[in-house]
Amino acid sequence: MNVLLSLPFSGKIWYPYQRPVIGGVVMVLRTRVFALSLSVLLVTAGCAPQQSAQNPTHDELRVLPGRFADEPVTKPLVAVEAYIGREEFFVAYQGEDGLVYSGGNWSNRVDLTALRQGPDGDYAGPFILPLEYHSAKRWDALPDNPIVPRLLSSKYWNRFIDDVFETVLPKADMTGIVMHFGEEDYFLYNNDINNFEARLIIDKPDNYVVAETIDFMDFIERAQPVLDRFLEEEGIEERRIVFSTGDTGTYSLPFIFIDRDIPIGIFVRYAPAPSEGRPASKASQLAQSTGHVAQSHLGGLVSRPVSSVYRLLFVAKDVAVETVTPSWMVTLEAEPIPPLNDGPGMDLDAWQEQLTRITGHEATRGTIDYLIDGEAFFVRYIDAISTATRSVDIRTYIFDNDDFAAKIRDLLRRRSDEGLGVRILLDGLGTIVATGADDESMPADYEAPQSVRESLESGSDISVRQSKNPWLVAGDHVKTTIVDNRVAFAGGMNIGREYRYVWHDLMMELHGPVVDVLREEFERAWAHAGPLGDAGLVLSTLRTRDGNSEDIGYPLRVLHTRPGDAEIFRAQRAAIRNAKKYIFIQNAYFTDDAMLYELAKARRRGVDVRVILPLVGNHGPINQSNVLAANAMLEHGVRVFVYPGMSHIKAAVYDGWACLGSANWDKLSFRTNKELNIATSHAPYVDALLEEVFVADFAKSVELTEPFPVRWSDHLMEIVADYLL
Repeated sequence: MNVLLSLPFSGKIWYPYQRPVIGGVVMVLRTRVFALSLSVLLVTAGCAPQQSAQNPTHDELRVLPGRFADEPVTKPLVAVEAYIGREEFFVAYQGEDGLVYSGGNWSNRVDLTALRQGPDGDYAGPFILPLEYHSAKRWDALPDNPIVPRLLSSKYWNRFIDDVFETVLPKADMTGIVMHFGEEDYFLYNNDINNFEARLIIDKPDNYVVAETIDFMDFIERAQPVLDRFLEEEGIEERRIVFSTGDTGTYSLPFIFIDRDIPIGIFVRYAPAPSEGRPASKASQLAQSTGHVAQSHLGGLVSRPVSSVYRLLFVAKDVAVETVTPSWMVTLEAEPIPPLNDGPGMDLDAWQEQLTRITGHEATRGTIDYLIDGEAFFVRYIDAISTATRSVDIRTYIFDNDDFAAKIRDLLRRRSDEGLGVRILLDGLGTIVATGADDESMPADYEAPQSVRESLESGSDISVRQSKNPWLVAGDHVKTTIVDNRVAFAGGMNIGREYRYVWHDLMMELHGPVVDVLREEFERAWAHAGPLGDAGLVLSTLRTRDGNSEDIGYPLRVLHTRPGDAEIFRAQRAAIRNAKKYIFIQNAYFTDDAMLYELAKARRRGVDVRVILPLVGNHGPINQSNVLAANAMLEHGVRVFVYPGMSHIKAAVYDGWACLGSANWDKLSFRTNKELNIATSHAPYVDALLEEVFVADFAKSVELTEPFPVRWSDHLMEIVADYLL
């Protein structure tokens, strides 16, 4: 049977990067997530003979271990009466203190009439609706001709839980799987006495290995045959059913409504009246920003006089040069756009030798695993932190104050309390500004910290430093994490909910000697951000450290942008000039005119140049500047693709040489910020990047055939983007 399952509560629809909103309902699941999982499977099942249901006793309800196992056990809600109307649903349940009459409205969320397709149609849902009221008084009136579903107890859950997970879980000892569900990642496994357990990934047992990561659709496909067989054996044939799941506690999902004739699956969430959220106040944000700016300019000039003045002179020189340099794009307009070259690409061996001359350093070695989107990255990230034995060193532009970042914060605090050395280097201004952004998708009862740094340090052994932002034109935009000096993560993701749930993005998991290089980069940045400033940086460069990584892998090159050293820019400009066959680029911020000129020249010598830009950006002036950049590229034969959503990927491939990491295609990343990219021409790594990122995203994107309409404000915003952003 063809099943259509949209998951609006997770943001995982066809376009998995839109903001997750369902009528303001945000779900926080407990460890009994599989009860909900299996209920979706019921939606997809066919008919079977009838069997009467019985209300369960409390002893029948299985209490599962997990993160919340130490919490007081809440008596399960057991449905005793239920009605479904056109606009409202009604559920009477046995609660802690007796019979409770509750319900809610779905008219603004689910239109049952519009969904009525017949028994062979695609399933709609699952939807999540809140119980909006609770009363000891019976309902005053019920709708005319309501749907009266049959009530089934949680004992049915208990009977097929074991069957389903016996099929889904790996057979090897000490292994399990991670399942993405809602806004959580769960580790599913059989414990040492062969009993099934479900835990949040941050609470995965240290000695267990993640054998596989699956999404909810994969889970359903695997479990469908098991469910069909189970329903047939149980003899359940009713068309409208309400299940009592046995799920308990705040934000639990105690009831599931199934209508096989529409067909639809609706999950009812139990939530007490939420407290008002307490986002970081604008006043607090302004005070922190002002303090950071003052510290960067006053205290920074005292402890970092050389680097601060050097950065100012470098920025001033760059602005002056850009101001007097004419736009060479117009000189190309008279030249015809040639057909594409059909010969070989550039000589990669010769190119590597040229790169050594450009950068002044040799390549290192290592291995790369690409982690695409938050689902893939944060599972590996959390697992690595959870199983670390010595140290975790995090360097990030933004450590947000939202609910997802809070989960990472709590994990780091817990590991710090367990004796793990945890150091976090933030870009001060980037983090402070991010904490002021409102996010409507966060749970209403989430209380955001006023200060991210304080929330990390308070009551823990975590050490936090903030990079300074002299002259407000530069920051530390690097995103790396080194765990136990044996594995590193690098790429474009900060720590926050948009990177986990909303945006399309890319990180790398790295092993081998390259980890030692990234550790040295962290140590330099950490020392520079400390109280000794420039002196600390000098002392750090004099220290020698033992390498801890295995000598494995293939040539990898670490590229930087530092004040006065535009290594990433010079390397990629040279790659454009050397390319003969193709250039593929994906980046959200396209504002550097010099690089646009190089791309236009490359296309006019027959190179296949393609660029992916996001449809939805996160920065107004750059979004408008992107419009002009796209139009200019189209004019010179460059193919421009628009990704359906926000793509934050920063990657490029030039005739078999790949360069990816934190650097955008703007002046800040190319000339001013601290940035870090990884580059390689090792064919398997490049082929994987092409196939998993570029081929996939070209297919998802829409190619522009006509230029965007341009407003006068776009030209103004281009100036702002060129010189200030």
